[in-house]
Amino acid sequence: MSIGFGGNQNAGRTGKDAEITINLDEIDVLIKKYKGLKKYAKSSLYAVKMMDGNENIITPMLEETEEQGNLGLD
Repeated sequence: MSIGFGGNQNAGRTGKDAEITINLDEIDVLIKKYKGLKKYAKSSLYAVKMMDGNENIITPMLEETEEQGNLGLD
């Protein structure tokens, strides 16, 4: 394991190391969906739908996030 920004890599660690398995194919699918949503959110179609009040792709996701709380992402 690399030291990163310097300092002792074991300082402040408690507990045991966790082993995780990440399916990189699923990550690629999520990244593709995210990029598509970001592209849509920057489009003029999104802006027009927001003005009309007919936008139903991004808005429900934002409302769901607000219901769940800020999730610590200030």
